[in-house]
Amino acid sequence: MRGRLWLAFALSLALQAEDYRWSLPKGFPTPRVPVSNPMSDAKVRLGRYLFYDQRLSVNGTQSCATCHRQELAFTDGRATAVGATGQAHPRSSMSLVNVAYQAQLTWNNPGVRSLEEQATIPLLSEHPVELGMKGRVAAFLEEARTNTVYRDLFPKAFPAESNSFTLANIAKALAAFERTIISAGSPYDRFHGGDETAISDAAKRGETLFFSEPIAGCFRCHGGPNFSDGSTHNTGLYNLPGAFSYPPSNLGIFEKTRRRADVGKFKTPTLRNISLTAPYMHDGSIATLDEVLDHYAAGGRTIDAGPYAGRGHANPLKDARLTGFSLTVQNRADLIAFLRSLTDEEVTRDSRCSNPW
Repeated sequence: MRGRLWLAFALSLALQAEDYRWSLPKGFPTPRVPVSNPMSDAKVRLGRYLFYDQRLSVNGTQSCATCHRQELAFTDGRATAVGATGQAHPRSSMSLVNVAYQAQLTWNNPGVRSLEEQATIPLLSEHPVELGMKGRVAAFLEEARTNTVYRDLFPKAFPAESNSFTLANIAKALAAFERTIISAGSPYDRFHGGDETAISDAAKRGETLFFSEPIAGCFRCHGGPNFSDGSTHNTGLYNLPGAFSYPPSNLGIFEKTRRRADVGKFKTPTLRNISLTAPYMHDGSIATLDEVLDHYAAGGRTIDAGPYAGRGHANPLKDARLTGFSLTVQNRADLIAFLRSLTDEEVTRDSRCSNPW
C-alpha cells in the first residue's frame, strides 16, 4: 500500500535539477523544487546556518529553530508559538518534517504554496510579531558580508548573482534546507519495508482500524504518504454561539477567503512523528492522543463550561464525514499504538539537520 502511494505521489512531482544529489530513503520520490530555486549543497548549507541563526530576530533571542526544534520533530512543544518579543501567537508551530512533500504550508492560508514564500512570513510578520525583522533585514545582510561563514556561503549558494546578499536569497536558502528534512525511518516505515517485527501486534491491529471505513475512517483526511490530505476541514473542535462558531482569533481559512462556509477550516496536519508533536490541533487545545481520539469518536468536541462552551458535534459547518464512532478499550489502545509507530526518532538526531553553529 505504502509503495503504491509513494509511486502515485511521485508521478505528480516535477523533475529536479540535476546538480544536487538527494539522499532519499528507498521508495521516496524526489521533492518538487521550483525552477527559480534549484538545489545545491552550498544553498542547503547556507539555509541550515540561517535556520539556526538568532541574529535573524529583532532582539537576537530567536531563530527559526526556536519554534521548530529538531528534538520535537521540528515543532516547539507549546500550545501556541511565542515570538521574539514575547507575543503569543494564535496557532501552534507546525512540524517541518517532510514539508517538501506538502502542498499547503500553513494552518489557515491556502494561498501560501511555496517554501520560499512561507519563509518570509515569520521573518517579516508584524501581526503577530514572530522574528520581527521587517525593516532590519538589510542590516543583517550587511553584517553577513563580513561574517566568516556567510561571506563565503552566500556567493557559493548564488554564484550567478553579482549581489547574493538579499532577502530573496535568505528565503531560497531556508527553503532549500527545509526540503532536506525528511523522515522515513519510523517503525511503520520499517514494517512496510519488510521488517515484520518493527511494530507490535497492537500497532498492526491499529493500522487496520485506521484504514477501516466503518470504524474510524481516519485515513479519509489523514491519507497518503504523509498522513495528510493537504486540505482543510472543520472538525467540530468548537461550536460557539453567535456569528462565528470558532474563537475570533482562529477562524480558519475564512480569515483569507471571507467565505462563511470556511469558518473553522484548518489544514490537516501530518501524523508523522505525532508522539513528539503534542499538544495537538491548530491551537494546541488537546493535550494527549487519548483526548484526540475522544474528540473524533464523539464527532466533535464538547466543552461544558467557560468562554468556549459548546457542542462541536452540532457545528453546522463541520465536515459531514465526521459523524463519530465507537471505540472499545482494545480499539483505543491499538489505534494509539499505531499512531506511535509513525514516529521516527532518527530525524530528531540527524546531524545534517542539526545546529551548525
